[in-house]
Amino acid sequence: MVSKSRSENVQIPIGPQHPALKEPESFLITLQGERITKSGVRLGYNHRGIEKACEQRTYIQAMYLIERVCGICSHSHSTAFVQAVEEVAGLQIPRRASYIRTLIGELERVHSHLLWLGVAGHEIGFDTLLMYTWRDREVVMDLLALLTGNRVNYGINTFGGVRRDVDAAQMEQVLKGVDILEERTKYYITVATDEVTLINRLSNVGKLAHDDAVRLGAVGPTARAAGVARDIRKDDPYAAYADLDFNVVTATQADVYGRTLVRVGELLESCKMIRQIIKNMPDGPVTVKAPRKVQAGEAFSRYEAPRGEDVHYVRGNGSDKPERVKVRAPTMANVQAVAHMLQDGYLADVPIVIAAIDPCFSCTDRLIGVARESGGRGIMTWEQARQAGIEWHRARGIDFTRLNETFRCGEPR
Repeated sequence: MVSKSRSENVQIPIGPQHPALKEPESFLITLQGERITKSGVRLGYNHRGIEKACEQRTYIQAMYLIERVCGICSHSHSTAFVQAVEEVAGLQIPRRASYIRTLIGELERVHSHLLWLGVAGHEIGFDTLLMYTWRDREVVMDLLALLTGNRVNYGINTFGGVRRDVDAAQMEQVLKGVDILEERTKYYITVATDEVTLINRLSNVGKLAHDDAVRLGAVGPTARAAGVARDIRKDDPYAAYADLDFNVVTATQADVYGRTLVRVGELLESCKMIRQIIKNMPDGPVTVKAPRKVQAGEAFSRYEAPRGEDVHYVRGNGSDKPERVKVRAPTMANVQAVAHMLQDGYLADVPIVIAAIDPCFSCTDRLIGVARESGGRGIMTWEQARQAGIEWHRARGIDFTRLNETFRCGEPR
């Protein structure tokens, strides 16, 4: 409903289905004219129950499921999970395996930042930037496929190390690809620092000052663009990062433009790290034998994903299945700052402000509780939750069991 007076507030729902959102999520924007006076986010449209599903499966099955928390950050989640399990199991992986994990992690960071740069360009109408960055993104995706066999969900990790070694010819191909990516990144830095239209469009949009970033718990490029020099690779080194020389890229703009500068700067740092990894790649095995059953214990694992700090908690009970798995993806930390960044902004800025944290709502969504028809709350098994979903839809006239009777192997009967 349109307000009759300019002094009245208008509420506009953005999502859960909206052209500016690549995944379903709901934002409620309150406007006075074109100015945003209040905003809120409602999670829950993409919840897949992965944590609970992991607890119903063996550790090795859960590892492949965890890798599918996010397609862009699949190695991030996989590494964070296996690090936690290895700590509980008391496993020390070979140095060569830690270097390979770091190599894949930095290639994934390049892939993620190039993807984000293209999406950000698209959100502000700079589709040429989208075409350029996604063309260059193919270079790094081909390298990931060369090393792991997959362009997405690489499947390189296993408990005790990595599943595949890297030979000299592959490392030479990686260096050639990095040369191309570094040259292109320097061009994007020129665009980001010289293109007046881009600078004016992104500057003073989605402001998040240093103290607010700390107070709201922002992570990754979102925090570093506000001058918060936090990076798990430096603060709590894992894999091979303690052996690498690199800088934590920060900015002082504290807006969407600053987040752009941080990400393009991190592209150059990733290229520098990849060269160091290949030059200093140690010899030796890439895995050690891991037990099928993991002893009782718990571990807290941290990983600097492209979007920020990724946290995994794992508790074992001595069986071949984890007793508890908890994932706190970086978007979960950053989404709390979105409402602050939107405050006093313009409606037209909403898509780029949300995109500026590089959100992954599939990683973020949570389920708080289940109210049973019999009353009270309780923990459901995976099968009970599945059956509850079937019954909920059936009560509303949607019976998926009929599809199984109608279709067989994708062909209508």
